[in-house]
Amino acid sequence: MKKKKNYLDYVPVCAPGYNWKLNEKKQVEIEVQNKGFYNRLAQKLFKRPKVSYISLDEYGSFVWQQMDGQRTIYDISFLVKERYGEKAEPLLPRLTRFFQILYQNHYIGYSTPLDKKK
Repeated sequence: MKKKKNYLDYVPVCAPGYNWKLNEKKQVEIEVQNKGFYNRLAQKLFKRPKVSYISLDEYGSFVWQQMDGQRTIYDISFLVKERYGEKAEPLLPRLTRFFQILYQNHYIGYSTPLDKKK
Protein backbone atom coordinates (compact mmCIF):
# COMPACT_ATOMS: atom_id res chain seq x y z
CA MET A 1 0.00 0.00 0.00
CA LYS A 2 1.32 3.44 -0.92
CA LYS A 3 1.93 5.71 2.05
CA LYS A 4 0.02 8.99 1.83
CA LYS A 5 2.13 12.11 2.31
CA ASN A 6 1.13 14.71 4.86
CA TYR A 7 1.30 18.31 3.68
CA LEU A 8 2.25 19.45 7.20
CA ASP A 9 5.50 17.46 6.96
CA TYR A 10 6.88 19.59 4.13
CA VAL A 11 9.65 22.10 4.74
CA PRO A 12 8.96 25.42 2.96
CA VAL A 13 11.88 27.44 1.62
CA CYS A 14 12.04 30.83 -0.10
CA ALA A 15 12.30 30.43 -3.86
CA PRO A 16 15.63 31.46 -5.34
CA GLY A 17 15.46 34.67 -7.31
CA TYR A 18 13.15 36.48 -4.91
CA ASN A 19 14.54 39.02 -2.52
CA TRP A 20 12.60 40.24 0.46
CA LYS A 21 12.94 42.86 3.16
CA LEU A 22 11.07 44.25 6.14
CA ASN A 23 9.28 47.53 5.47
CA GLU A 24 8.80 50.37 7.95
CA LYS A 25 5.85 48.51 9.51
CA LYS A 26 8.10 45.47 10.09
CA GLN A 27 6.16 43.51 7.48
CA VAL A 28 7.73 41.38 4.76
CA GLU A 29 7.84 42.76 1.22
CA ILE A 30 8.72 40.30 -1.53
CA GLU A 31 10.48 41.85 -4.52
CA VAL A 32 9.16 40.60 -7.86
CA GLN A 33 11.05 41.38 -11.06
CA ASN A 34 8.60 42.04 -13.91
CA LYS A 35 10.39 40.23 -16.74
CA GLY A 36 9.33 38.94 -20.11
CA PHE A 37 8.11 40.42 -23.36
CA TYR A 38 4.67 41.58 -22.17
CA ASN A 39 6.06 43.09 -18.97
CA ARG A 40 8.69 45.03 -20.94
CA LEU A 41 6.01 46.21 -23.33
CA ALA A 42 3.82 47.40 -20.43
CA GLN A 43 6.83 49.14 -18.87
CA LYS A 44 7.48 51.11 -22.05
CA LEU A 45 3.89 51.86 -23.07
CA PHE A 46 2.15 52.21 -19.72
CA LYS A 47 5.07 53.15 -17.43
CA ARG A 48 4.70 49.98 -15.36
CA PRO A 49 7.47 49.39 -12.79
CA LYS A 50 10.32 46.95 -13.42
CA VAL A 51 9.98 45.73 -9.85
CA SER A 52 6.79 45.13 -7.86
CA TYR A 53 6.57 44.57 -4.12
CA ILE A 54 4.18 42.08 -2.57
CA SER A 55 3.46 43.03 1.05
CA LEU A 56 2.46 40.36 3.54
CA ASP A 57 0.25 41.09 6.54
CA GLU A 58 1.37 40.65 10.16
CA TYR A 59 0.65 36.91 10.28
CA GLY A 60 2.12 36.23 6.85
CA SER A 61 5.25 38.21 7.70
CA PHE A 62 5.74 36.23 10.90
CA VAL A 63 5.28 32.93 9.08
CA TRP A 64 7.64 33.98 6.26
CA GLN A 65 10.38 34.78 8.74
CA GLN A 66 10.03 31.33 10.34
CA MET A 67 10.95 29.55 7.10
CA ASP A 68 14.54 28.55 7.72
CA GLY A 69 14.82 25.43 5.57
CA GLN A 70 14.59 23.22 8.67
CA ARG A 71 11.10 23.77 10.08
CA THR A 72 8.12 21.91 8.72
CA ILE A 73 4.75 23.57 8.24
CA TYR A 74 3.65 21.72 11.37
CA ASP A 75 6.59 23.18 13.35
CA ILE A 76 5.73 26.67 12.12
CA SER A 77 2.13 26.17 13.24
CA PHE A 78 3.34 25.77 16.84
CA LEU A 79 5.28 29.05 16.60
CA VAL A 80 2.21 30.85 15.23
CA LYS A 81 0.04 29.37 18.00
CA GLU A 82 2.59 30.44 20.62
CA ARG A 83 2.75 33.99 19.27
CA TYR A 84 -0.90 34.68 18.35
CA GLY A 85 -2.88 32.19 20.41
CA GLU A 86 -6.60 32.06 19.63
CA LYS A 87 -6.34 34.94 17.14
CA ALA A 88 -4.67 32.53 14.70
CA GLU A 89 -7.58 30.05 14.66
CA PRO A 90 -8.50 28.11 12.61
CA LEU A 91 -4.74 27.73 12.46
CA LEU A 92 -3.94 24.68 10.33
CA PRO A 93 -6.43 25.33 7.50
CA ARG A 94 -5.34 28.98 7.27
CA LEU A 95 -1.65 28.11 7.40
CA THR A 96 -1.83 25.36 4.80
CA ARG A 97 -3.85 27.61 2.47
CA PHE A 98 -1.27 30.40 2.93
CA PHE A 99 1.56 28.05 1.93
CA GLN A 100 -0.46 26.74 -1.02
CA ILE A 101 -0.93 30.30 -2.31
CA LEU A 102 2.77 31.10 -1.89
CA TYR A 103 3.67 27.88 -3.70
CA GLN A 104 1.22 28.48 -6.56
CA ASN A 105 2.71 31.95 -7.09
CA HIS A 106 6.25 30.50 -7.06
CA TYR A 107 7.37 32.52 -4.00
CA ILE A 108 8.36 29.35 -2.14
CA GLY A 109 9.35 25.78 -2.81
CA TYR A 110 9.62 22.72 -0.60
CA SER A 111 12.75 20.83 0.34
CA THR A 112 10.58 17.71 -0.03
CA PRO A 113 8.81 18.17 -3.38
CA LEU A 114 5.06 17.67 -3.63
CA ASP A 115 3.75 15.14 -6.12
CA LYS A 116 2.20 16.79 -9.18
CA LYS A 117 -1.38 15.79 -9.99
CA LYS A 118 -1.74 14.18 -13.38
